[in-house]
Amino acid sequence: MSYGISITVERPFDQAVSAVRDVLANQGFGILTEIDLAATLQKKLGVEMPPQVILGACNPPLAHQALQAEESIGLLLPCNVTVRAIGRDQVVVEALDPRAMIDITGNARLAPVADEATGRLRAALSELESA
Repeated sequence: MSYGISITVERPFDQAVSAVRDVLANQGFGILTEIDLAATLQKKLGVEMPPQVILGACNPPLAHQALQAEESIGLLLPCNVTVRAIGRDQVVVEALDPRAMIDITGNARLAPVADEATGRLRAALSELESA
């Protein structure tokens, strides 16, 4: 089962994070949470790793629709989008494919909202790739 949507872009990490926020906003997603994974692992475990953040992206109308179809879907929200450095000025941006919600829950009523969310995330990543 493929559960992610991924692209690689050529730009500095901090610029990529800012651009990801912008393209997600263009598709109606706000960022509810931001986890600096590299900083957290450094602080808690003393582990060095390339920069990586997890952005908790939420499109409120789509989240509401999903909750109407599956009361426990909050366990899978918000949509996680990761931004991680893989080299000098090279960054991977990955988003959890919302259609994975259907596979996990077995609830076909989630299909319309999952398809729309997937389309919006793909459009955001496409915009990022072409910018």
